[in-house]
Amino acid sequence: QVQLVESGGGLVQPGGTLRLSCAASGFTFSTYAMYWYRQPPGKERELVARISSAGSSTNYANSVKGRFTISRDNAKSTVYLRMNSLKPEDTAVYYCNVLLRAELYWGQGTQVTVSS
Repeated sequence: QVQLVESGGGLVQPGGTLRLSCAASGFTFSTYAMYWYRQPPGKERELVARISSAGSSTNYANSVKGRFTISRDNAKSTVYLRMNSLKPEDTAVYYCNVLLRAELYWGQGTQVTVSS
């Protein structure tokens, strides 16, 4: 059974830093690319970052490039999203995601609120 469990969200002031984690189980983590998405209030879910199975390749949405870093630890079956220089517009529920055999799996999400 595939499970993705996000953690690390919370309330942070503008300019602050958070690190999100997504613990995966139920599949061979090291052989799949992983993704972080977010859904701001009242908006559609959007892709934030992607990391290849070995971690050698990453891609970012233009809105977070230079501020966010995606990484993974295949020994721990965990993917991370470090978010620096946070802005109010980064406020959203953040989800990790994996595509397995043409089926998308999502975690329950973790809330990130950037506010003074």
